[in-house]
Amino acid sequence: MVASKTKPKSAKSDAKKGSKGAKGASDAKMPETAVKVSAKADAALASRDAGMGLPPAPTPEASLSRYLQEIRKYPMLSHEEEYMLAQAWREHDDREAAHKMVTSHLRLVAKIAMGYRGYGLPVAELIAEGNIGLMQAVKRFEPERGFRLATYAMWWIRANIQEYILRSWSLVKIGTTAAQKKLFFKLRKLKGQIQAIDEGDMRPDQVEKIATALNVPEKDVVSMNRRLAAPDNSLNAPLRAEGEGEWQDWLVDDSTDQETELAESEELGKRRALLMGAMENLNERERHIITERRLTDDPKTLEELSNDFNISRERVRQIEVRAFEKLQKAVRREAVEQRLA
Repeated sequence: MVASKTKPKSAKSDAKKGSKGAKGASDAKMPETAVKVSAKADAALASRDAGMGLPPAPTPEASLSRYLQEIRKYPMLSHEEEYMLAQAWREHDDREAAHKMVTSHLRLVAKIAMGYRGYGLPVAELIAEGNIGLMQAVKRFEPERGFRLATYAMWWIRANIQEYILRSWSLVKIGTTAAQKKLFFKLRKLKGQIQAIDEGDMRPDQVEKIATALNVPEKDVVSMNRRLAAPDNSLNAPLRAEGEGEWQDWLVDDSTDQETELAESEELGKRRALLMGAMENLNERERHIITERRLTDDPKTLEELSNDFNISRERVRQIEVRAFEKLQKAVRREAVEQRLA
């Protein structure tokens, strides 16, 4: 497929929108779940072609090798043919013209999808997702801008495939921002360029190089590298090939156990009782000052208390110090009597 080297800005911007899911695409909608994506894509493509009276396009589900052989039978379009077909589709809603543009670029989808085989997902599903992106590109293609369909469609194809990989690669959502998506898809390539080992954490200098190259924080590089190195594992997986135990049986509960909660509650109750008993040794003014200065979330200032009792701030401070000393002595004495200390 020969394409112009000029990368149209409108195509790139449209493709970025398509990576989030083109809601306006009526011929092919993004599937809701990763599990059913290829089946829905193939069914949509086949039913659409059948409804138009066109020969059904091949699907990669039955046999990938046979699919790759079948798509080679569709001829590649010259620039003039592609332009005329695109005009017929845009101006006259010619479904046969759109069908020819889609089928002539199925090889481009397969080639791009093959570049994402390293993520452990079925190639047939990657191709099916790429075909959806191709149909979205055909729907929005504007030939009068002067570039080829392949140049424009590759952005849609890659965007759809990458979105599918991000949804399906892990049970935990990954790549929620543009920087994380870029890091997800380029980390392995950059690790290979700097000859970083695949297992374990990278060296600080390697992390720094990758973070600088992708303009992301170093902590994001470390986090993404660990996530790529550790695939999802089920907590219900057995510990041994023969045995009833599961991994979740060995998980430690970080919350406080009942015994500790009961002990802490009893300890708090005893301390509160000691304090309340010691408060009986203070007169009314001392109790008020201690309560307002030491036992409230929003303590009053010396100025406020001096206005309450019509005394100086220094006198309030002296009463507070003396009352606190009396409280300490009373609490210690009571704790000794109850054999708590």
